[in-house]
Amino acid sequence: MEQAVVAALLLVGLFIGCGVGAAYARARRGWTDYKTAQKTVPGARRTAWMAIRAVITKVGVIALLLFGAAAYAAVGSDHERADPAPTPTVTPAPSHRAGR
Repeated sequence: MEQAVVAALLLVGLFIGCGVGAAYARARRGWTDYKTAQKTVPGARRTAWMAIRAVITKVGVIALLLFGAAAYAAVGSDHERADPAPTPTVTPAPSHRAGR
């Protein structure tokens, strides 16, 4: 009977030890990955800001071009302007009464 209890305790200890050991191994790998990522963050942050700055510059240039094109279209060029059209003179038609 005593051997059965010892064997059961060893089996339970082995099961708990495997779970704790696997969790410890995952924690160590996670910590190593975290430290590696932490070392690369400053370079990645700098690269991200440079990419954002490039996109903002391109969007700004496109916005200015669109604004300039809209302003040019609203004003029109000098060649398209015409002098005011002459106002037509209306001459009354001669009234002519027949028979009087």
